[in-house]
Amino acid sequence: MQTNSLYILFTIVLILLFPVLSQGQEIKSEKEIRVSAQRDSTFTVSDSLSAATTKLVTTSIQSDTLKKKPSLLTDVVAYKAEDYMRLSPSENRMYLYDQAQITYGEMVITAGLIILDNEKNEVYAFGIPDSLGNYSQTPIFTQAQNTVRPDSIRFNFKSKKALVYNSKTEEGAFKVNGEVTKRENDSVYYMQNVKFTTSENEEDPDYYFFARKIKFVPKKKIVTGLVNMYIADVPTPLGLPFGYFPLTEEETSGFIIPSFGQSNNRGYSLQNGGYYFAISDYVDLLALGDYYTNGSYGVRLESSYALRYKFRGNLSFRYENLLNSERGFPDFSQSSVYNLRWSHSQDSKSSPSSRFSASVNLGSSNYYQESVNQTNTANFLNNTLSSSVSYSKTFQGEPQVNLSVAATHTQNSNTGAINMTLPTVQGSVSRIYPLAPKLGSKKGIIENINFQYNFRGENRIQTFDSLFLKPEMFKDATYGAQHSIPISTNFKLLNYLSVSANANYEENWVFKTFDRSYDQENDEEVIDTINGFDSFRTYNFSTSMGTTIYGMMNFGDDKKIQAIRHVMRPSISYNINPGFDQYYDQYEIEDELDPTRNQIVDYTRFEGSLFGSPGRLYSSSIGMSVSNTLEAKVRDRDSTATEAKKIKLLNNFSVSTAYNLAADSLSLSPISVRGSIPIIQDKLDINIGTNLDIYALDNNNNRVDKLNINNGGSLFRMTSANVSFGYSLSSKDFELGGENKDKTENETFRNGGRPDDLFGKSTDIDGKFYDEEEDVFEKDEDKKKNEWYQYKIPWDLRLAYTMTYSNNARQNEISSHSIMFSGDVELAPKWTVGASSGFDIKDAGFTYTQLRFQRDLDSWRMSFNWVPFSSRSSWFFFIGIKSSILSDIKYDKRLEPDKSL
Repeated sequence: MQTNSLYILFTIVLILLFPVLSQGQEIKSEKEIRVSAQRDSTFTVSDSLSAATTKLVTTSIQSDTLKKKPSLLTDVVAYKAEDYMRLSPSENRMYLYDQAQITYGEMVITAGLIILDNEKNEVYAFGIPDSLGNYSQTPIFTQAQNTVRPDSIRFNFKSKKALVYNSKTEEGAFKVNGEVTKRENDSVYYMQNVKFTTSENEEDPDYYFFARKIKFVPKKKIVTGLVNMYIADVPTPLGLPFGYFPLTEEETSGFIIPSFGQSNNRGYSLQNGGYYFAISDYVDLLALGDYYTNGSYGVRLESSYALRYKFRGNLSFRYENLLNSERGFPDFSQSSVYNLRWSHSQDSKSSPSSRFSASVNLGSSNYYQESVNQTNTANFLNNTLSSSVSYSKTFQGEPQVNLSVAATHTQNSNTGAINMTLPTVQGSVSRIYPLAPKLGSKKGIIENINFQYNFRGENRIQTFDSLFLKPEMFKDATYGAQHSIPISTNFKLLNYLSVSANANYEENWVFKTFDRSYDQENDEEVIDTINGFDSFRTYNFSTSMGTTIYGMMNFGDDKKIQAIRHVMRPSISYNINPGFDQYYDQYEIEDELDPTRNQIVDYTRFEGSLFGSPGRLYSSSIGMSVSNTLEAKVRDRDSTATEAKKIKLLNNFSVSTAYNLAADSLSLSPISVRGSIPIIQDKLDINIGTNLDIYALDNNNNRVDKLNINNGGSLFRMTSANVSFGYSLSSKDFELGGENKDKTENETFRNGGRPDDLFGKSTDIDGKFYDEEEDVFEKDEDKKKNEWYQYKIPWDLRLAYTMTYSNNARQNEISSHSIMFSGDVELAPKWTVGASSGFDIKDAGFTYTQLRFQRDLDSWRMSFNWVPFSSRSSWFFFIGIKSSILSDIKYDKRLEPDKSL
């Protein structure tokens, strides 16, 4: 397409240019005109036309009565040469030598030598030998961003045919080098002995396709004769007797060639074959299918859509009917899985006051475990699928009103349990300050009084994936509405204490309650569902007071540690929650220990309803907490630094507890201790946490109103503790100015998993890692200079450690203890190996392990992924061309995990 446009414009310019140059030759003189004294001399066509007009007027016998045809030139044509420009009347030619150039509009032709032959109506463009005898200054034809680089050009502007020798150009992703190109007319070109490749090295490509003859119809098609592949200039048996390549600048519909595979459980297969529908500039559709010789099959539909400055999104649906083994065999089984994914995002500038978004991932609970055409090895370790579709609208004004409607979905892939809200409607009115002054800032407890209104209506469905979208799914749906009015204020006390007070009123509407009674005959509790409107109301009050205390210890600017600063934030709070006994009833059951007596059981009809049940017990508690941060100012090792460096010694180390004034016993809650200890600044923080209880346990491991120290124990009884840290480092951290930028989002994270690759990297069916650029090996300047010798070995490592201790009921055990790691090492500029694994220290076993090997073959990519053990034991080998236009040229082989384990 680009070549055709260049040739057509080149033809028009030469046809228009040559007569003008010929007129200038005849008018000036018959002597040879040599311009060599002045470099880069430039002439314009307007000068020649002016001279020609003057001569014709003074020598004509009579004026020509015929009307002259208007000139076809629409711009100034300029030409120049570095060495000389010469007109030869005897040869009827014009020569432009050394850095010759013709410019017409945005079209530029440069060559070492340009010859215009008026006798043969032809123009020639060549290169010239340099001082060493090498062929240089080959012709270059440029229009805008399009360029053709042949060795020489021969063009007849009368027949409008041309011969171009050793032309080099780009057609889409292809780099095309034709030995001889013949222009037949405006729409047909013939090329002989053509090499085309996607390699970046045009002179010595690592592979190319060689075609003896090509017919090229711009913007329509390329038809080739015998074509076969060469690798390292060695012909291979891979080829076709002919080829047909449709050409267009726009996306077009077409068939997708399937890939061939083999599985021990399902036999031979054809995967990912189908059709691509280019519906419009705004939406497309990809329909793919898989078939296995044992009868298994799969269907996949994918669509992407976008409207610039409005929204964009994609939709994907997959269905697989899987047969394991053969019918009649004892290990035969059949299952079907499906998965629906939808992602939609709106441009924030399209509608600032409203927004619609969607992130949907739902389907069979065992989809990621059973799917064949899905190699995201990390997704099957995630046991939760989640979805959300929401629309929000803001009504500007005073006060501002916000409204949102959402549908949510969470699904446990282990149990198959599904929780959905269809829909959730929320509304809120922004804070209103009824006593605030109309002008100026709000001051004091009265002027800061404010209230708000919030509304939440919800229809909640709890079901299992086996009943999804069936009538039984909606049978036990619960729905209701919740209204809340929070009232708050804040003010300063004694200039240093920040005080806030909050009261909250809440009203809950439900349409389904549950009455309970005791069946003495069957010795069981009977629950009756009561449909109809019911409601309950609750309220509470809380207040808090806090401040910030700073402590500084200076050691002097000449010391290594110049100063230490301690920031302490103590706070105290009070909460009161009334008991709502009016919503509770009682029934009697037989006492198990004494059959002659009955035991009274309290219950509320709102238990199990949409918004839970109101509290029955009155509580009045005081909460206390203190948070500490310790920082140091140290002298920077860099002698050129003008300021000291600030580092954290202790980050957010907090202690908190609560005391219930209304409780008869066990008034003090367990003391919670949390904190973070920085080990390597901005790199490694160790997070610690523990709960300490002052009360003892009885023989049944229940808390009793007796201090642990009075029961023969220590002052505090540690009930739980945890230690964790995450660390990421790379070779760039040890380079001057190096920066390690971790990817915080990947395919697994978007599906609800981890944001890192500690569970292994996810790959698509073509062996390419998700979120990976086309060239997985970044080629910086050092690598280009030392392509085969890597004196610096890039590497990266990610670690995650966690330990949990449990002692709530005298277990005194480490409930979990593990370390996970993932890393990659670039052994050479073209070799990368990586691994993701972990070790369960408690159970002394390795977690899911993945080994990765990648080789950059310039225009090709080779990878080998191996899961050496576990129920997901498998491997996958892939080699193929990087360019997406030739993605079907590949070879892959895989050993699938045994899904029956």
